[in-house]
Amino acid sequence: MAAADPGITAVVPTIGRPALLRRCLESLADCDPPPAEVLVVDQSSGAAIERIVAGFSRLGARTVQSAGNGIAAAENDGIAAASSEFVVVTHDDCTVSSDWISVARRLLAQDPTAVYTGSVLAPEGSAHVPSTIDTPTPIDYSGRVEPGVLYPNNMAFAREAVTAFGGFDPRLARAAEDNDFCYRWLRDGRPLRYEPELRVWHHDWRSPDELRTLYIGYGEGQGAFYAKHLRRGDLRMLRFIAMDFLRAGRSVAAAVLKRDSSNVMPAWMLLKGLPHGLRRGWRDFADQDPRGVL
Repeated sequence: MAAADPGITAVVPTIGRPALLRRCLESLADCDPPPAEVLVVDQSSGAAIERIVAGFSRLGARTVQSAGNGIAAAENDGIAAASSEFVVVTHDDCTVSSDWISVARRLLAQDPTAVYTGSVLAPEGSAHVPSTIDTPTPIDYSGRVEPGVLYPNNMAFAREAVTAFGGFDPRLARAAEDNDFCYRWLRDGRPLRYEPELRVWHHDWRSPDELRTLYIGYGEGQGAFYAKHLRRGDLRMLRFIAMDFLRAGRSVAAAVLKRDSSNVMPAWMLLKGLPHGLRRGWRDFADQDPRGVL
């Protein structure tokens, strides 16, 4: 194995999916160079994850137990436990390219104040993988104010910058913690860039029913995110809500024209969860400090 990059910690949140996690860790072991350490942030119960992680001790892998609920808490716990200057994050159902660490290091050397995100690819033959992007050219989102452009299963950033910013909001426990962080980061005038060379693959493992549940959960999380900021008087959220409905309408129109309904489900399931998320979020964020960091 090549010498590890001492400046980079890899963080992998998991919730008791040992087979997927093993494949993810194998891809990290194939990186040249590998990271200085791999922190598997576990919110499951039982010893299965610890057994998998123990098999990758040569990679500097260890388990960080997270008592929180949701990926935001897991990401925060992993970032807090990291010993390196820089952090890369992927998820247990992803595999990373062999140059993932070296590309992240090069990008962060160019601008350590930026958050970087990158390509999230569907493996060949996978038909229904959520949250993918394969845009071939770099995009600088700095100066824009919008959510939805940060892919949390492919991130690289300076640990201290994200920690000082407040990290991810654990109150958005089910979903949209990435959109919330992305929105706050860009609204604060900080740099965020998409670099296609930073590549991971998001694997297809959910059944159709599980995918429907997932997309409804995305909608509920998105609604809670909108409610959080509406409670603070941020009327930009009304535009984002309108855009969600517009995208759903376009999906239906495209499906009718092409006589193909295969791509309609994600948009409609998201909209199905959105009203519930707005109601829940409006209630849950009623007592927040409007001047708070998160």
